[in-house]
Amino acid sequence: MANEKVMNRWLVVVGAILIQLCLGAIYAWSVFTKKVTMADGGYAFTATQAAWVFSAGLATFAFVMLFAGRWQAKVGPRTVAAVGGIVLGVGYILGGILGKTFLAQLVCIGIIGGAGIGLAYVVPIAVGVKWFPDKKGMITGLAVAGFGFGATIWVKLAGSWFGGLLNTTSLFGLPGVQSVFLIYGVVFLLLVLLGSLVMVNPPEGWKPAGWNPEPPVAGGTAAAGTFDLTAGEMAGTPQYWGLLFMFIGSALAGLMVIYCIRLFGIDSLQANGVVSDTADMTAKDAAGIIAGTAMAWLAILNGLGRIVWGVASDKIERKTALFLMCLIQGIMMLMFFKVGATELGLIVGACIIGFNFGGNFALFPAATADFFGNKNVGTNYPWVFLAYGVAGIAGPYIAGYFRDTATGVEAWKTPFLVAGIACLAAAVLALMLKAPKHKPVCECAEPAAEPSA
Repeated sequence: MANEKVMNRWLVVVGAILIQLCLGAIYAWSVFTKKVTMADGGYAFTATQAAWVFSAGLATFAFVMLFAGRWQAKVGPRTVAAVGGIVLGVGYILGGILGKTFLAQLVCIGIIGGAGIGLAYVVPIAVGVKWFPDKKGMITGLAVAGFGFGATIWVKLAGSWFGGLLNTTSLFGLPGVQSVFLIYGVVFLLLVLLGSLVMVNPPEGWKPAGWNPEPPVAGGTAAAGTFDLTAGEMAGTPQYWGLLFMFIGSALAGLMVIYCIRLFGIDSLQANGVVSDTADMTAKDAAGIIAGTAMAWLAILNGLGRIVWGVASDKIERKTALFLMCLIQGIMMLMFFKVGATELGLIVGACIIGFNFGGNFALFPAATADFFGNKNVGTNYPWVFLAYGVAGIAGPYIAGYFRDTATGVEAWKTPFLVAGIACLAAAVLALMLKAPKHKPVCECAEPAAEPSA
């Protein structure tokens, strides 16, 4: 390998961020919820219906990853990333052309768009871990950072930058929501295809200069990533189930708040007298602007949290990082109903929730590689990521259900309480987490040779 010329591994990071910027579009759904739930907005979805579009995208994303992980191992990561970009782009383009009804948006944005995200998402993680086995926390954080930062770009472009595409755009006579879907679909398709060009695995046997991991000791705890389990073998370990349930508990809070931050912010700020009607603006519109700012900061900190938690976990141990992330998130969710009653509190709370939520996407793939090996992370991590699909249905649905069945800002108390308890339960599971033990492949009849001096 010493004489073989290989690609600069940092190009993989650039391609990964480019792809993930587009995949983060799913987190921009909150910017559309106000428009699609307005009685006079031409759509008149219920809060529960709006939640189902978001949840369908998250669930489809998670389940399609199972197929994508196996497929990229067969045909190569570049092909899978490219197909993912095409499917994502086509889903949003169709959502722009056909998305007048709830069913059309559910299928085009939720299911087709979610499938495109699921196809492309695992590729930068699987490729990145192979190029950076020495910095798994850092690379998984960087590889998925664009997902969080991308949401900020798409939220601000739709809502406020240059007047907001939702307010200023009408392509082919389509209303603002559908026009934005159409524009985004074309952009997503082109950018993901561009990023897919550098999604290639390193040559067989390649490793970074100076990286020499210790081999696993038979019958003892293995050095992180130095032995490989298949998905079936992984599923038979308590570590897999521990990671799965931790991820469900931790992700539920962030996905709930991403869905409802705008709705909660408007309800809370109005109920607590933070905003009022003026000659230029209604109290609801003023609250919506503040909530939109909180939503944008949540997205920014979501991206930053992926990097910071990933890098930190390489230094303080993955288990410790997982525990702290879940603990802080749980405490914040239990406080968020009260904290979000002021403008500053809503924004600060959103930042903390976004920061910790982003950490999930650096820590759980890195822990999967640590426990079950670097080689099969592309096929193993999608099974851990199933937790995201479960949380993506449960979190928004719980919030939407209580918003539809209760009146006033008090409707938000129960959802936040549920999410806070789920995060604290995940923190307890983190304390119980132990690295798997390496088992020898066979038991030899002859006694082992004495170790050499």
